[in-house]
Amino acid sequence: MGTLTGAQIADAGLDGWTFLLGALHTRIRTPDFAAGLALVAAVGAEAERVDHHPDLDLRYTHVDVRLWSHDSGGVTGRDLRLARTITALATEAGLTLSSAGLARLEFALDSPEHAAVAPFWRAVLSGADAADDEVRDPAGTLPTIWFQGSGRDEPRQRWHPDVWVDPVEVAPRMEAALAAGGTLVSDAEAPNFWVLADPDGNRVCLCTWQGRS
Repeated sequence: MGTLTGAQIADAGLDGWTFLLGALHTRIRTPDFAAGLALVAAVGAEAERVDHHPDLDLRYTHVDVRLWSHDSGGVTGRDLRLARTITALATEAGLTLSSAGLARLEFALDSPEHAAVAPFWRAVLSGADAADDEVRDPAGTLPTIWFQGSGRDEPRQRWHPDVWVDPVEVAPRMEAALAAGGTLVSDAEAPNFWVLADPDGNRVCLCTWQGRS
């Protein structure tokens, strides 16, 4: 089953959902824990029926849902179908879905020796899956670490966070960061990503699905 691009997912018109780091995400607000638990049970029953299972994070006032097809390595048509079903279940229960404020975090490490350092990070993040270009927590709990090529003598920040957000979140987050004393380092790759720096020069990238295949 082929995976969908960010543009194809946006065209599907899933209200309350956003596409971050290869998966669909939404947050469903609940009035209390019992309502969240009931929703999780309803989603779980439907997931068993269609044999396609989302990641669910139950909290006191919300349920976070993450949807992607593990066997395809991305979002497919069955994820869109299950997202619509979850939307219907939440609406039936009088609950609201929203993607506002949702983000996913990963860390980039500038290194001239990708293959040499990956096993180290796999060891300290015990149980993580390692490749030459990234270390990923199979449970999806810890941020992914990926490796960016660099020279050996560059006087630069070695680590930087990548914060993945919905495209509509970029402008308000950037405005808040600049108002807090930050600077825009580069928008040359926008709308793929923007590079910002704090007052000390430490950098972070705001990333979206836009401009990616």
